[in-house]
Amino acid sequence: MLHYTNPMNLIAPPPPPIAWSAQLNVLSQRFAHQIAAIDSHGNSLSYAELNQRAHALAAHLHELGIQEGEPVGTLVPNSIDAVWVSYGVRLSGACETPLSWGYTTDELQWCTHLASVKTVVSLEQRSNELQKLGLTCVPTQRIALSKPLTPEPFPPCSANASARILFTSGTTGKPKGVLYTQQARWAGEQLLKGSLPFIPSPGQKILLMTPFIHGASLLTFAWLDHGATIVLHDGVDIEKIKPLLDADALDAVFAPPTVLAKITSALAGSTYKNVRCIFTGTQPLTPALYKRACAMFGPKVRITYGKSECINPITVLDPEATHAYLTADDIPAGACVGWPASGVEIKVQEALSEEEPHGEILLRAPHMSAGLIDATGFKPHQPEGWHSTGDLGYVDSAGRLILTGRVADVIKTGGYRVNPDEIEVALAANTLCSQICVTSLVSDYWGEIITAVAEGAQDGWQEQCLQLLELMSKHKRPRLFAALEALPRNPQGKISRKQVSRVVLETHALQDGPYPTLTSR
Repeated sequence: MLHYTNPMNLIAPPPPPIAWSAQLNVLSQRFAHQIAAIDSHGNSLSYAELNQRAHALAAHLHELGIQEGEPVGTLVPNSIDAVWVSYGVRLSGACETPLSWGYTTDELQWCTHLASVKTVVSLEQRSNELQKLGLTCVPTQRIALSKPLTPEPFPPCSANASARILFTSGTTGKPKGVLYTQQARWAGEQLLKGSLPFIPSPGQKILLMTPFIHGASLLTFAWLDHGATIVLHDGVDIEKIKPLLDADALDAVFAPPTVLAKITSALAGSTYKNVRCIFTGTQPLTPALYKRACAMFGPKVRITYGKSECINPITVLDPEATHAYLTADDIPAGACVGWPASGVEIKVQEALSEEEPHGEILLRAPHMSAGLIDATGFKPHQPEGWHSTGDLGYVDSAGRLILTGRVADVIKTGGYRVNPDEIEVALAANTLCSQICVTSLVSDYWGEIITAVAEGAQDGWQEQCLQLLELMSKHKRPRLFAALEALPRNPQGKISRKQVSRVVLETHALQDGPYPTLTSR
């Protein structure tokens, strides 16, 4: 009988290098004249052009002396440029540091300083702004117009080298940097491809409307690895989206709940059954919104859970499971995001209280970031690889992860701890406003006062809120209501509850006490 013993002093070999350049060369050879990307301005990019421009950018970065793992910023709007620029930086072995096109000068200064970025690939129109910040600008136009050359393959990138720095949304303070290694980036892309509900074919199109720097880029890499086509738009422009849907030109759509809400509202009554999948995530999907999406597209919504600190997919709920869960007779409070993806571990820390038996979610995974960068420097994740997500939730009897809120957002009012997400889910069915944010205002009497703030409110919206909350415990119901023309959002489109509270206090006068009131200034 053979018996294998692993000696304690046996050292595992280092992970193999990542051959990004060779991989893109192969894609170009296979799909040279196929269209890789189309943007909302009608520009298109073939696989051969993607390969040529990406290698040209990588060569130029090497000429500038950029070393492996050195942070290089990218500041490009949603366009075909965003695609080849992203590929080019990673082919060079540099640490790609995507910057939102919507960043203010102060935000650019903060993020580039935090990540130690000295060089930024951007459009000519931002070069003066970048130079004033002491940054070297590499204009995209110079690379795009360079003489086409046969792309020479670059050597593979070291697996443990820095590969990408993303930034947190900054909803609880200034953004932090999230550092990924080349190995983690590669593993995340393979896991995302492996969890797609179907394998895209050449010519099949996915519509991406959110900023390229986060979820849209992840789906781009997964989609293009199969020779298919991405359609990249800058936001939700119904006049441009409707013709694509009407012509059955789309096979899939990436639509987080805020995007899905806009599409289903603007095109209510239309049906597009040829779309094979609606990819969603980033925010909770309510049963009411799912019902509208299902009526328009059929039961084809796929939910995933991802974070800046651990990109999609952490968990996956496929379309069939999504439909079964969100059409059940009794749906628990919270957002079901499915089962852990392959290799992902999840555990829940101690509960908040006896009344709220949910705890903070911790995770570790092969595609998780190495750690966070803040004003004091780089901080690796906790020992043994666990990361505290800041999300609250629990694992149900079927093994699915249910999100119930954020630790930082828990409201302490009148001796109770209340999750605002639970209230927002109940209020999502309000038909007299476009969106409701539940936040809190500081109170000497209550500690914090639960406040519902509506965007695009019509007469009677408050009364409808009260009707929707009749079955909810009294201590969880908002005591104050306010309406704003627009809820404040960060460059990623996420609503900041702290900023909402600040704007409410700037535009209203609070009368504190047992029966608080808000009066418009």
